[in-house]
Amino acid sequence: MTQIDDQVHSISPEFAGSRIFKFLAFLYGIAAYLVFFVTILYAIGFVMGLVVPKTIDTGPETPTAEAVIVNLLLMAVFAVQHSVMARQRFKAWWTQFVPKPVERSTYVLFSSLSLLLLFWQWRPLPTIIWDVQDPDLAVTLVTLSFAGWVLVFISTCLINHFELFGLHQVTNHLVGKEVTPARFRTPLLYKFVRHPLYLGFIIAFWAAPTMTAGHLLFAAVTTLYIFVGIALEERDLVDLFGDDYRQYKQRVSMLIPWRRSA
Repeated sequence: MTQIDDQVHSISPEFAGSRIFKFLAFLYGIAAYLVFFVTILYAIGFVMGLVVPKTIDTGPETPTAEAVIVNLLLMAVFAVQHSVMARQRFKAWWTQFVPKPVERSTYVLFSSLSLLLLFWQWRPLPTIIWDVQDPDLAVTLVTLSFAGWVLVFISTCLINHFELFGLHQVTNHLVGKEVTPARFRTPLLYKFVRHPLYLGFIIAFWAAPTMTAGHLLFAAVTTLYIFVGIALEERDLVDLFGDDYRQYKQRVSMLIPWRRSA
């Protein structure tokens, strides 16, 4: 077994540097990004109940207990995959088997697939928690939800959208360009809150003119997961940027712009 591993490790760097691999890695990165793009568009329709064939409030009715258990398991699959694969220790192990240039694309692809599984198998809980009857207020909430999704997209662009979703890495690998080391930046929105991307998700999930029990479960659990994710992510950022990030945490609030963090 050790001999086989040694052979794989000795061959991998040569293959990873070959033109064929570079081109295949680039195609793989594009494919992973396209899957992500379709997934995020579907997510908007799924949460807001627009256009897509199956939304958060549609599908066959199932017993409440079964629906809650299945939905929690689906969200747990995404949460575990999304958090574990993002940790540096996992990446150090994972890149023994997955070449570094496609590591991020693979992470993006797995995240997208776990979300698509959630959309496919989600069980609706149609009990109405609130239903806004005033048309002006209802339109305001829908607009606010859209604004949340726009905030998500803008936030990814500010921190390099294509690097976040793996295209930057496979493109650099294709042309033989070295990946520049990460540097600490706080562009635009990041001067007001540390996590505008997560703020956008929270707004998008909660701003609903009609809130069903299923939508509420989704919004509550994902919001809880966002706070757990922030804690894990900021621990990694402190390890990466040290005092720069510690001072940033003291200076800028986490999610609410007008409230300073302790």
